[in-house]
Amino acid sequence: MVLALFPPSPTPTIFRLRARAATNGLTADTSSYAQDASFIKRAASLADNSAGLTSPHPNFGCVIVSPGAPGKIAGEGFLYAQGTTPAEVAAVEAAGELSRGSTAYLNMEPGDCHGDDSAISALVKAGITRVVVGMRHPLCHLRGAGIRALRSEGLQVDVLGEDLRSKIFEDALKSCRMVNAPLLYRAASRVPFSVLKYAMTLDGKIAASSGHASWISSKLSRSRVFELRGRSDAVIVGGNTVRRDNPRLTARHGGRHVPARIVMSQTLNLPEVANLWDVTEVPTIVVTQRGANRSFQRLLAAKGVEVVEFDMLNPRDVMEYFYDRGYLSILWECGGSLAAPAISAGVIHKVYAFVAPKIIGGKHAPTPVGELGMVEMTQALDLIDVSYEQVGPDMLISGFLQPIPDLAPVIPSVDETYAIDPSVAEFESKIIFFYKTWDPYGAFSNFSHHPIHMSDDSGNYVTWQSVEHYYQANKFVGGDDPMAEEYLNAIKSAASPEEAARLGRRLQRQHPELARPDWDSVKVDVMYNALKCKFSMYPHLHSMLLSTAGSVLVEASPHDLFWGGGRDGEGLNYLGRLLMKLRSEFLGEPSESSEETCLAF
Repeated sequence: MVLALFPPSPTPTIFRLRARAATNGLTADTSSYAQDASFIKRAASLADNSAGLTSPHPNFGCVIVSPGAPGKIAGEGFLYAQGTTPAEVAAVEAAGELSRGSTAYLNMEPGDCHGDDSAISALVKAGITRVVVGMRHPLCHLRGAGIRALRSEGLQVDVLGEDLRSKIFEDALKSCRMVNAPLLYRAASRVPFSVLKYAMTLDGKIAASSGHASWISSKLSRSRVFELRGRSDAVIVGGNTVRRDNPRLTARHGGRHVPARIVMSQTLNLPEVANLWDVTEVPTIVVTQRGANRSFQRLLAAKGVEVVEFDMLNPRDVMEYFYDRGYLSILWECGGSLAAPAISAGVIHKVYAFVAPKIIGGKHAPTPVGELGMVEMTQALDLIDVSYEQVGPDMLISGFLQPIPDLAPVIPSVDETYAIDPSVAEFESKIIFFYKTWDPYGAFSNFSHHPIHMSDDSGNYVTWQSVEHYYQANKFVGGDDPMAEEYLNAIKSAASPEEAARLGRRLQRQHPELARPDWDSVKVDVMYNALKCKFSMYPHLHSMLLSTAGSVLVEASPHDLFWGGGRDGEGLNYLGRLLMKLRSEFLGEPSESSEETCLAF
């Protein structure tokens, strides 16, 4: 549990009194509470529709209920993916005029990831009078900010467990925590939320003594595994799995999200030919010990596989690295020899065990988890919040190895802390890091949700959903091949910046002949022109950029050595450089001129 160092912001008296009365059973309106709980659960259910797509953002859902039709939904929406329309904006647009005087139900308080308070503004401008929030934002720099902003605009804000206290809300609050469990674990443990999945026979074997393992579980169970992959940022296996099973580790669930594939191998004693080395559709990252099998590393690099070295290869260090890389959720599909150290390191949070009604026997047949060093049954790890589900002929047993972090105590923001103790001020650094759009300066990211208007070759202005959409599409500009034009349009219509990036990178790998031949020499200018348009169009972004004067801006991606700063500061940080150049230009300092291709308002 995270303990508050300072008391929370004072709750308005009317809300404190109502919460106290409800707790004491004095004025509790069971029917009203049941309705609030029901709509919060609906918001959480909506939010879950985009699990795996919103990373690194939380899963947001919003339900609007009009007082003119109590019990009926006027509009609803959810955040589809990072860099797309906020759930609150989508719900308000769906409800239209019915929003006025209505109640909005949110599974989590709004988090300003765009730098413009778009979610809060949508609720205020629509005339929403009451907001019911399932839980506060788990990230410290966003926690409580949305609630304070809504209350400052005169809206009544009720938070489950704070302003609304009743057993009726227990299931609703649990549903809010469950739908964003990955972010809660990530915020508390500073590693990605990790799920260990395995299929075993009734006698606890994951393969025969020969190593043969196809198939232990049923086709229905395997479909569920594809769904689990689709909800994850990455799937991780060990070297034994690569050698024995030659897996593909694709989602194959019909969804748009395809997780990255991670191979953890200390020696890199791996086959030269493997399905995982084909990165035309899905990227593969191999993590290994520093200096291991250099010739094989070169072979992997030639195939487009990324290799990351560690001084000492262990699950904790690897997960901390992928935490820094921005990963939210990882599915472990490894064998027992890797599962055991991962559990011992405390990086596994949940387990999914598919138990097939089969017996294979075998003294040396492998089991799901290797040696943990336990000698008495009293040392066994108990699962928490266990669920049982029959999937075809198999039984799926799932549960948490670690309880969902309770972040209920209010973590004060910098503003709250300063109000309590004026001597405590925000740390001022000469270096400002940004990476994901949830960071305090996340709006600097080329993945942020800020459409831009850029002129094409004919001088006509075209709207692009984000800087990343424009950047990726420009790889295929200027060619006569109709397929290149098709690719350009596909990237332009991608539903999110992440999808645009994934599509552009994949098409460039698969059809390098269709990419413009001068791309490497012009891509910096393409990015700069798009950034200039973005920071010219949006006054709040313009002000945010100017507020960093005197500071070095670093895109903190640990893996992008061109646009980012790299893992150990070895990256070229071109995105940070371009932003500093743009800042200098806006401040009227000497700077190279760039072509005016942006339509600013």
